Amino acid sequence: MTWVVDASVVAKWFLTEPDSEAALALLGAAFDPLLAPDLVIAEVANALWHKARRGDIGLAPAQEAVANLHAHFDEIVPASALAPRALSIAVELRHPVYDCFYLALAEARGAGFVTADRRLHAAVQGTPWAKLTRLLA
Repeated sequence: MTWVVDASVVAKWFLTEPDSEAALALLGAAFDPLLAPDLVIAEVANALWHKARRGDIGLAPAQEAVANLHAHFDEIVPASALAPRALSIAVELRHPVYDCFYLALAEARGAGFVTADRRLHAAVQGTPWAKLTRLLA
């Protein structure tokens, strides 16, 4: 199955956090294509910046992770192609549009969507996106 993974999952590939092993298992499933909108790069870079600023990760490993992030995906999709649908989903869910780019991509590709964001997972319950969405843990 093809999976869309969001920044809450991808950051766990580079940081030791709860559920990092589950996130790495997705990365290790080489037969399952992984997709994300291109905003995943900015979101993961921001998460790594926070951790580097606190001293939880060194600057060099954070830079290396960001520089090589694209290599972990089968495809990174331009957010501009997803923006109209992401906005519609955000309005319907009353949820920040950033997260809805991932839902728009999963919907467009008929892919599953994996997130570690419990708030987003809760927001999709009872909606058409619930059947696409899987909570990492």
